[in-house]
Parts: sequence; C-alpha cells; structure tokens
Amino acid sequence: MSKAMKSPRILSAVEAAEDREHEQTSEATVTDAASLPDPEVRDKPVRRTYTAEYKRRILLEADAARETGAVGALLRREGLYSSLLSEWRAARARAERAAFEPRKRGPKTAPKDGRDTELARLTRENVTLQKKLRKAELMIDLQKKVSQILGITLPALEDDEDGRTP
Repeated sequence: MSKAMKSPRILSAVEAAEDREHEQTSEATVTDAASLPDPEVRDKPVRRTYTAEYKRRILLEADAARETGAVGALLRREGLYSSLLSEWRAARARAERAAFEPRKRGPKTAPKDGRDTELARLTRENVTLQKKLRKAELMIDLQKKVSQILGITLPALEDDEDGRTP
C-alpha cells in the first residue's frame, strides 16, 4: 500500500510508530556508546582493588557453588582469575589461624631503648668493680695488720691530687 492509498488516520499511526522506532534506535545507540569502555590507554596502568566485603561475598559464593563449572562461571562473570580466589582463600585461612593463636596476657612491653640496655650493662659492671674493690681493701687491711704484728714498717704512700692515698 502506498502513502497515497492509506487513510490519514492510518498514515499518522504509521508515522508515529516509525518515529518511536527511530527514537528507540537512537537511544540504544547513545546507551551503547555510554556503556563502552574508554579506548584510550592510560600512561600508567591502575590495579584493580577489591574491598573486604567484595572478597568475602565472592568466597562465600564460590564455597556455596556445588555444580560442576559453577565456580568458573562465577569467575567469568566477575572477571576474576582462579589464582586470585586461591590467594583470598589462603589469606582467610591465615586470618583464622591467627585469630585462634594464644595471646600473651598482661600489659604489653614497650620496645627497649638502647640507652636502657647500656645503663643495665654499666650497672652490672659497677657492681662487679665494687666487689673487687672491697676484696682489695680487705687484702690491704690484712697486710697492714700482718706488718704491725711482725714489726715491719711499710713505706708511706704518696697522696693523690684529691687527697686520697692510692
């Protein structure tokens, strides 16, 4: 049927349908263009990052998959590699083991300062030297008493600058 043979009423309905079809086609073209990824390559690639909630959801879905090929379908749908799923499972297992390890009770100790270690070493050395000095003083006192008993006179010791006899 040609346009001339159609009634005006049918003609307007046909034109309206054609207009709607053209609008739908142009909207689909705009929508398709918006959903296409940007073809430009970036200078530096950006790694994808995944939230903990996303990882948890994917692991739960993968663990719940019972049918053959269900895990593969999940990975294809999400655009993931099986190695990523393996890493996430290993991380979850490490976290579970760490959660059940016994923890040391009591207050946490602060990291040792190098000066504290040096102070402790010097204190031990001081105590050792004081013990040796005490023994030396006892020996000198003993020698003085023995020389007095035997009547031997010891030479006088010269005084130091600070007034002490060495």
